[in-house]
Amino acid sequence: MAAKNTITKNEMLKIIPLGGMGEIGKNMTVFEYDNEIIIVDCGMSFPEDDMYGIDAVIPDFNYVLDKNKSVNAVIITHGHEDHIGALYYLLSKREIPIYGTKLSLGLIKKKLEEKMMDKANLMRNVGAGDIIKIGNFEIEFIRNNHSIADSCSLYIKCAGIRIIHTGDFKIDYTPIDGQVIDLQKFAEIGGKGIDLLLSDSTNAENPGNSRSERIVGNTLMELFRGCKNRIIISAFASNIHRTQQIMNAAAANGRKLALSGRSMINIVKAAQELGYLNIPQDLIIDIKDVKNYKDNKIVILTTGSQGEPLSALTRMAAGEHKQISIKQGDVIIMSASPIPCNEKMIIDVVNNLFSLGAQVIYSKNTSDIHVSGHACQEELKLMISLVKPKYFIPVHGEAKMLIKHTEIAKEMGVRASNVFILQNGDIFEINKREAKADRRINVGITLVDGLGVGDVGNIVLRERRTLSQFGIFIIVATMDKNKLISGPDIISRGFVYMRESSDLICSATKLAKEIILKCEEDNIKDWVDIKSRLKDKLGSFLYEQTGRSPIILPIIMSSTTIAK
Repeated sequence: MAAKNTITKNEMLKIIPLGGMGEIGKNMTVFEYDNEIIIVDCGMSFPEDDMYGIDAVIPDFNYVLDKNKSVNAVIITHGHEDHIGALYYLLSKREIPIYGTKLSLGLIKKKLEEKMMDKANLMRNVGAGDIIKIGNFEIEFIRNNHSIADSCSLYIKCAGIRIIHTGDFKIDYTPIDGQVIDLQKFAEIGGKGIDLLLSDSTNAENPGNSRSERIVGNTLMELFRGCKNRIIISAFASNIHRTQQIMNAAAANGRKLALSGRSMINIVKAAQELGYLNIPQDLIIDIKDVKNYKDNKIVILTTGSQGEPLSALTRMAAGEHKQISIKQGDVIIMSASPIPCNEKMIIDVVNNLFSLGAQVIYSKNTSDIHVSGHACQEELKLMISLVKPKYFIPVHGEAKMLIKHTEIAKEMGVRASNVFILQNGDIFEINKREAKADRRINVGITLVDGLGVGDVGNIVLRERRTLSQFGIFIIVATMDKNKLISGPDIISRGFVYMRESSDLICSATKLAKEIILKCEEDNIKDWVDIKSRLKDKLGSFLYEQTGRSPIILPIIMSSTTIAK
């Protein structure tokens, strides 16, 4: 189907971020023209510290689930969780073709298989340099560098508008796989005139240039060569280039490699099957066989670089891993930088490892064990100078990162009036005459809690926070025909220790009884009203006595029901 590059008088191309603006992760952007939509990326993010019980945060899909809209494709820039992690939940609601590179699709298939979903019929394999036409849109995939193989930027044409979406990127002149970012293509496209650049802002605050991944390989080789003890190294499972260098260092130093962590095992398997990992013969052993080798002959590659509660390294640090126990002299290398919301969890794991007698090498004491996969200021400037955009939108970053990136764009000659900072839900509209962002749609977030998706909202989260801070105070009473038969009895959990707070419990019990009897006197028969009075008056009383506000839960039972 040929791309429609005509433009009507009032028709404008809309770009609507549903995630990734003012935050790290959850990247998802809608491109819409003439009621046709393509989506770029569909990622998840980690829950905040106070999102108790939440496993993941994903975008609000309501806009793209509208039956009146034609959603023709999801275009994937690369295979990181913050760009593909929400696809399962979207595909559960709507069947949409997925376009991505070989590794990206391989990782997506593995993730869907873990959740017993087979959507192979929706997968469309593309490579750098390929051009696809989908309805009104024409998309060209441009090779870039990132901390995962097979990452691409996008050149999108629609209705006469030319757009570059960088995706996550950096400029690495010596990448592990030899695939250098295609700067010539960016320059060639820039020479034709680019209307809009959407560019990765993650490292916009960092001066200079990002460092090459090869630096990490050299550091690991030296660390392995000088180490006489067991090595346990954690890294992002998706960083295939890092994994390759760890394998090379292990093989060069006569060590066997064991994998720990479901995602690490699955991704290594997928990457090997697809030809992205060159694993030396007989290098990998089962984690159960580690005990059969001397410490100086073993490397364990594990998940847990972000201190995730259920990850393999976190379980090792807590003494809960089935096969591996941390012991005196173990060398732990954490080959990743902290994602901002995970810093507390990482420090807890590091402290536990130190307490067990391990030597921990991490970003605070050794700088060359990790390099970023995102462009720093000089690379961002180079991208702008090559593309020469008329309009500019920073993407993928917290507010401070987006603001800094706009300053860089203006320094590079983009007019201040042509620079836009968007929030999730803002509608950016553009045609050949103008661009504006003066409308928005209501977008929230969707919380994943176990098997529940979207059934936990702000009220439930607020209750969980209150429970974590102040506990719960339960009042149980039995009534019959509006008369108090027994109770009230008090149960406190996480609020006060009942054995040591007998005076408070007695006073609260007395007050609860008075409230119920007063309801009898006032002929208040509706249990909802009785419970409301108990919550209000007991809440005020407990706050006056303790300065705390537990959840108040009145339970009223019928004597007739009990008898049955």
